[in-house]
Amino acid sequence: MSQPISSAIPFKFQNNYIKFEPPGLFDFLKWRWNALVDGHPKSAQSPTPKVDTDLVFIHDNGKASDKMQPAITWIGHATALVQFSGLNMLTDPIFSERASPISSIGPKRAQPPAIALKDLPHIDLVLISHNHYDHLDESSVRSLASQPGGSPLFLVPAGVKSWFISLGISNVVELMWWQSHRAQSPKGSVEIVFTPVQHWSGRTLTDRMDTLWGGFAVFADDFHFFHVGDTSYSPDFQDIAKRFADRQPDHGFDLVLIPIGAYAPRWFMKDQHVDPAESVQIHKDLRARKSVAYHWGTFSLSDEALDDPPVALAAARQEHDISESAFVAISIGQTLKLPVRTAH
Repeated sequence: MSQPISSAIPFKFQNNYIKFEPPGLFDFLKWRWNALVDGHPKSAQSPTPKVDTDLVFIHDNGKASDKMQPAITWIGHATALVQFSGLNMLTDPIFSERASPISSIGPKRAQPPAIALKDLPHIDLVLISHNHYDHLDESSVRSLASQPGGSPLFLVPAGVKSWFISLGISNVVELMWWQSHRAQSPKGSVEIVFTPVQHWSGRTLTDRMDTLWGGFAVFADDFHFFHVGDTSYSPDFQDIAKRFADRQPDHGFDLVLIPIGAYAPRWFMKDQHVDPAESVQIHKDLRARKSVAYHWGTFSLSDEALDDPPVALAAARQEHDISESAFVAISIGQTLKLPVRTAH
């Protein structure tokens, strides 16, 4: 398991179940050459579904305090607004046009964000799963930190806080795997636990594996939520279910955000990203009451078409006898209202 960073000893983080080596130049060029020869990425047959966002509900719900209804709104890619226990929380916020260190090149959005930054309710918490550009976007973070009413609390992996400090953002809590932070809500204490997943980190060619990556388990009295972040499939998800079994005896998480895209070709992506069949296995491992698919339909990051992942998800659900309502690919801008968790 990864250990704390030492300022005196150079350190690289690593996964629990595989030793991951970030793709080198040869593998990258092989992937891009094969894609060029084979005509990838494939063109989408239809645009990513998008609906008008119910901003009235979102803002009314965001001000509801102790009467807030648990709800999720997919903004695009890995960014979602999750409302529960009187708190407004964002996952991996990226509102920029491109997922890139350079604004003029790099993966470009196929659909605009469902909610503009200026139209968000006041954000209380932000979960950052890792430091890749499509999950940690400088422009979006700066805007959130300067929101009226004060900066949200950013929960980040070990090693990432210094990046925030360099931007002048100090309302940041840095976590190792299995460390937790308690936040206060109008309905009481909320525990947020940073968990292992199987991925990697890096924003340049020289800082790969220097910072940690992971998922977030969020426990409120009325809502249990899991944000997977980016991951390949591993036994980590069975470990997570076992770790939290005592506090979830009736079922697992009320809502899980699970990536389903950026999986092709498998020889290149299998140790980085799950495919939809593996996404369904994560849903089962975590005993999720409901899962929402994300990390698809926004940025073209791999060889499959932008609209392929939901089709593959439907086939995987059928194979595992999982209903569409249990693991759904919602439209950008769509809000799902969720039941309040009750103790059994």
